[in-house]
Amino acid sequence: MTNPLNKEIDIITSNNSKLKNVDFDNLTFGRTFTDYMFVCDYIDGEWQQPKIMPYQAMTFEPSARVFHYGQAVFEGMKAYKDENDNVILFRPEDNLKRINISAARLAMPEFPKDIFMNGLSTLLKLDKDWIKSGVGNSLYIRPFIIATEPAISASPANSYRFIIICSPAKAYYTGKVRVLFAQKYSRSADGGVGFAKAAGNYAAQFYPTSLAQAKGYQQIIWTDANTHEFLEEAGTMNIFFRINNTLITAPTSDRILDGITRRSIIQLAKDNNINIEVRRVSVIEIKEAAKNGSLKEIFGAGTAAVISPISAFEHADEVFEIPDTENSYASLFKNQLLNIQHNLSDDRHGWRFEVK
Repeated sequence: MTNPLNKEIDIITSNNSKLKNVDFDNLTFGRTFTDYMFVCDYIDGEWQQPKIMPYQAMTFEPSARVFHYGQAVFEGMKAYKDENDNVILFRPEDNLKRINISAARLAMPEFPKDIFMNGLSTLLKLDKDWIKSGVGNSLYIRPFIIATEPAISASPANSYRFIIICSPAKAYYTGKVRVLFAQKYSRSADGGVGFAKAAGNYAAQFYPTSLAQAKGYQQIIWTDANTHEFLEEAGTMNIFFRINNTLITAPTSDRILDGITRRSIIQLAKDNNINIEVRRVSVIEIKEAAKNGSLKEIFGAGTAAVISPISAFEHADEVFEIPDTENSYASLFKNQLLNIQHNLSDDRHGWRFEVK
């Protein structure tokens, strides 16, 4: 059998772009999709001929294993356009590495780097007009893998589909975010799949998050499953705490996602000579810091959210408002990240990837 990975990408073009119907000033996150998508199937132990085709519905058998056993992993990344109309990606190989780590944890095949980078670059060149220049504008990119084999026996699938879809985006959260510290429900546990971007991780959060939203909070900051004493991460973001002039974030583990934005902020803190501690953060420590005034900031960090300041938190029926801080770390890091991503500043760590 000829290895299909040596072939060029099949491209099916369309003469009917949806661009003219899109109001880019009034986008709802994740609701509008571009003209094209990338698709590659895994059959008989090999990834097959990769394709790019117009964005469209797909047909799967009701017995496809993804519907029954949740073999599904995904990534979130963004493309940007600089002032010279160049398309820029931010640390894309880190996203590929992480989706492959996630796939391995769910007994799914890893996706080859060369096909990913070539496929993504080709897709973005076809959808280039969907990427608007200007800080705050981006194209959200969603690579994902699902189990497609039609079988309902409880075992890993033998066939999969790797897909990339794209959606123009602005800010994920507008305004300040209020959060609830978890006391009952857990996002993940030791030995589980919390470190993977598995679809089921997010589905399990929806119910407790809906309870928090009913109380006026946008997100939950999850605590450790064993004791609920240590703060870990939010549903869509890693979390940073600033006590006086020290920045603190929880260490990654098999419960916490190794966020690419998180890693970038840790490096930017070092670049700015800001004291950064990666260690366990207790609920008691943060509540006491809020009471004595040493808690200056809490903010979330993630690809979709970028950086979102948190204005208040609740725990055990106590509500703590966090006053605005002049020259906040959240604003500093957000501006520096956006400037790197939009090619407006030096990229001393080689994070930018220009699509050519």
